[in-house]
Amino acid sequence: MNKNIVAAAASLLLGAGGIALAQDASVEDSIAAYREMLADDNPAELWEIKGREFWSKKRGPKNASLEACNLGLGSGMVKGAFAQLPRYFADAGRVQDLEMRLVSCMIDLQGLSRAEAEKNHFSTDNDASDIEALVAWIASESKGAVIAVPQTHPKEKEAYAIGEKLFHFRTGPYDFACSTCHSTSGTRIRLQVLPNLTEPAEAKPIFATWPAYRVSQGTVRSMENRITDCLRQQRMPLADYGADVITDLTVYMGVQAAGGQMAAPGLKR
Repeated sequence: MNKNIVAAAASLLLGAGGIALAQDASVEDSIAAYREMLADDNPAELWEIKGREFWSKKRGPKNASLEACNLGLGSGMVKGAFAQLPRYFADAGRVQDLEMRLVSCMIDLQGLSRAEAEKNHFSTDNDASDIEALVAWIASESKGAVIAVPQTHPKEKEAYAIGEKLFHFRTGPYDFACSTCHSTSGTRIRLQVLPNLTEPAEAKPIFATWPAYRVSQGTVRSMENRITDCLRQQRMPLADYGADVITDLTVYMGVQAAGGQMAAPGLKR
């Protein structure tokens, strides 16, 4: 093949690559500017207000509120609690994330059945989720707190170990794992940046900003919802609400993000 043709082709490819890189940077800059513009007016604040009201609302056969719920720092202590979840709870005998802890409190304090407590756990087009509103408010009470998902109890260590294995476990018709998308830096699907969650520096800002208001969906979404949707995209069977697989993956990501500062609810595409 003519050397001049090869050189010209190489030049075109390099030029195209440069243009693509420039476009990538431009897109990321635009997305960052968009988020910054909305940061002071995050619609999640409306969910926070609703969640705070729901926390003190008396419900169920016991006509009680959730104000005595122990989120890990003591009865009724909310500030900073989210930054230390998931964690082991002796009364439940298992590691729980925030949503499962709230369900336990609804059952124990308010006398609701599990089905009643878990009702409308994810928002739909026609029905906003009370639990996701609670999660938004409780998360907001940990803004600025250092992420410190505990690893002291054997069950907490076990959850991390299982979560790490699940993160790298390839399965489903596409032979996908969480790590397929989230173990390499500098990658993206369309406009969506894919953070490398095996790197603490990249895991910290991601874990710190969930739950988040999703602009494309017009509602607040919790980490439970996000992981459930990731499993769906892997073509995995639909996970039960509060399934161990979700908690274990959350523990893994939380430990990877140790030392980061909570900034939830965040703002996502």
